[in-house]
Amino acid sequence: MFLPAFIGIAMAARRTLVLAGIIGSFNPPGMAKGSPPFDAEFGTHPFLTLIHILPGALFMILGPLQFMPGIRTRHPHLHRLGGKIYIASGYIVGISALIMSFVLSPIGGIDQAAATILFSLLFLLSLSKAWYHKKADNILHHETGLHREWMIRAFSIGLAIGTIRPIMVLFFAFSGLPPQAFFGAAFWIGFTLHLLAAEAWINFTRPSFWREQHPSF
Repeated sequence: MFLPAFIGIAMAARRTLVLAGIIGSFNPPGMAKGSPPFDAEFGTHPFLTLIHILPGALFMILGPLQFMPGIRTRHPHLHRLGGKIYIASGYIVGISALIMSFVLSPIGGIDQAAATILFSLLFLLSLSKAWYHKKADNILHHETGLHREWMIRAFSIGLAIGTIRPIMVLFFAFSGLPPQAFFGAAFWIGFTLHLLAAEAWINFTRPSFWREQHPSF
């Protein structure tokens, strides 16, 4: 959980520095000499890019804190405030990702755009379900388990961007293909692996979490 989150935060920091002109972009191996940076498209829409990556970094920072039992039990007010900011930043990330799929030209073409659109919608659905089951009247009806499950799904999908980058590195290192040929596949692999991992973890931990919330049974 922490490694993909760290990668996501590092990506946001690097992209911000590139947009600010502090550091330059680069072309990975396989790109033609003299060609513009493969990620130059982000520079054509800097405001939209920043709206996406800065809340994304906040989402990556707050996400792990939401799943730490010590913070939830010892600092419930801080946990609830962090949860609200986490969900709000998630909505910004999800909506901006959808917009970017249509406004920017994805490096991986239609394949990458399709993966982004599908998983952005699943991400927004998960956030909405998590928020719904967090409401006070639903918590009173013992829906904390459902809230937790949808939070895990949302965080796992959002966290996938930190796993997609190492997958891209493997493609760069071993495939010899240009980014346009494998970016779409990397997105599909990363998002799918994270969603499967989330469902596996939810099903593995569901009985113990239910017993924790209902100790009388």
